[in-house]
Amino acid sequence: MAARPRPSPPSNAALEFWQQIEAAPDPGPPFSCRYPARWPDGRVLHLPIRDIGVAGLIVNQASFAVVRALVAGLAAAVRDLSPEVVVGLPTLGHTLAAPLAEALGHANWVAAGYSRKRWYEERLSAPIRSITTEEERRVWLDPGMVARLRGRRVLLVDDVISTGRSARAGVALLGQAGVRPVGLAVAMIQTRRWAEAWPSEIPVRAVLETPALVRREEGWWPA
Repeated sequence: MAARPRPSPPSNAALEFWQQIEAAPDPGPPFSCRYPARWPDGRVLHLPIRDIGVAGLIVNQASFAVVRALVAGLAAAVRDLSPEVVVGLPTLGHTLAAPLAEALGHANWVAAGYSRKRWYEERLSAPIRSITTEEERRVWLDPGMVARLRGRRVLLVDDVISTGRSARAGVALLGQAGVRPVGLAVAMIQTRRWAEAWPSEIPVRAVLETPALVRREEGWWPA
């Protein structure tokens, strides 16, 4: 049985990820250490391949140009949902939620958070995990924001959806406030592992989509 290839060591090249959208053609598969996530117009955003078999995207490390392009793409993708309020999930969802709300013509947005302020209530919280942060935390909603949400069309925003655990926690959190979101907006759909347990009545809109990846002797392949 062949030994598994070792992950590529970190290098300064990693600093160049998610800095620009390129017109370069798709180079693979197999892929060595990066995956070309395809933009709707055919351009690509090169993303690092993580050892858990996914292409990673960290939007708060992206260039302003890439974030603007993601926001513009999401704004176009969710307009038919007619959202009236945008709720951003922490932490990376905040990078997209604020400019997306502005792009949709809103005067403000609502930020869920990991930090419990003194006036927060236990009932307006939910446990949350992700594939990159396994320890369980709680996500909180400011009680003062509930009136801004109730009776309105609420759009939930996160950076990516992979297993769906973080996004489902966001749905549960809004449910504690008596709200069901009209949709989930993410920069990237990261595999389809989330789909089986996702509520069918909540559409998911994204700009990019990347598959699960499997490592073979010659490199990474879509699973």
